[in-house]
Amino acid sequence: MNEKVSALMDGELEDREAAVALETLRSGSQERESWHAYHVIGDAMRETRMVSAGFSARFAARLAGEPTVLAPRPGRGARPFLGERRWQWLSVAASVAAIAFVSVAYFSQEPPPAAPVAATEAPKQVEVVQVAPPESAGDYLLAHQNYSPRTSLPGVAPYVRTVSTESRGPQR
Repeated sequence: MNEKVSALMDGELEDREAAVALETLRSGSQERESWHAYHVIGDAMRETRMVSAGFSARFAARLAGEPTVLAPRPGRGARPFLGERRWQWLSVAASVAAIAFVSVAYFSQEPPPAAPVAATEAPKQVEVVQVAPPESAGDYLLAHQNYSPRTSLPGVAPYVRTVSTESRGPQR
């Protein structure tokens, strides 16, 4: 039975086994002594301060001597302001007030004045000119292609090698 008492103290018993162990503790003095010894061992291991001898009996006697206070339940007229959920109602009111404050501050702002638009002339036509790179630029670009950014296939550029180049005709 000592193993059951130890398992009960450690919380390792199922509900049914715990009920049987508690009933045995109520009826047997040997089991109660084991229960007390295990608690003393646990207190010593946890380095908790020991209580004086006879503490439980003195405490039970003082508790039995305390008067029992019976207070009536509050009636309907004794309900506090806004009922039992006063803090919930106050938090709702505070939330509504905060939303109203922010809304008023946001919607009361006037839009910034529009900047005056200056009269401008029609844009001029720009001629786009493409200049062909020199013939030696192909070798340079081919040698340094590892350093070229490629946005179409990110992460693939170091693994792609150029095998051949197109030769251009004579330049103008």
